[in-house]
Amino acid sequence: MKPLSVLIISVMISSAGPALAEDWTGAYAGFSFGYADADGPNGSSGNDTSFGPHVGYDHDFGNFVLGGELEYNRLSLNLGQDEGSLDSMTRLKLRGGYDFGGALGYVVIGAARAETSANSDTAAVYGIGVAYPIGENFVISGEALRQNFNDVTRSNGGLDSNVFNLRTTFRF
Repeated sequence: MKPLSVLIISVMISSAGPALAEDWTGAYAGFSFGYADADGPNGSSGNDTSFGPHVGYDHDFGNFVLGGELEYNRLSLNLGQDEGSLDSMTRLKLRGGYDFGGALGYVVIGAARAETSANSDTAAVYGIGVAYPIGENFVISGEALRQNFNDVTRSNGGLDSNVFNLRTTFRF
């Protein structure tokens, strides 16, 4: 006779069904709110909240999802040391991810455009995220993104920035 714990585990495993995969294909639009920090030349740095809209489209290939997104973040991040301020970032992102059934884990690569009080620059953006559907059309997600800009401060120095966003999205 099997011990009770082995019997219970056997029943739980045999009764557990497969995780249902979400269909991620389609257009979406939403809003993000988060935190941004930046490190500039000569020890200048700053942090502030970020917020703004995003729109995109995903295509579900079974377990793999591929999509593109345009995102805008408004900031008012004072860099200190008379280096100016980071006012906004616009990103064009390609994202690829794996459908874990109840969530989508993904990586992001693309281009980011920084607008500062002194200058503007385009740089690569990369990061990770996870999205979780709430009902039929709503998704909540979180992203961590990194950008390294050149020549955007008043002293023509670089700016390394991180953005952490919580996002709400409506899928069409």
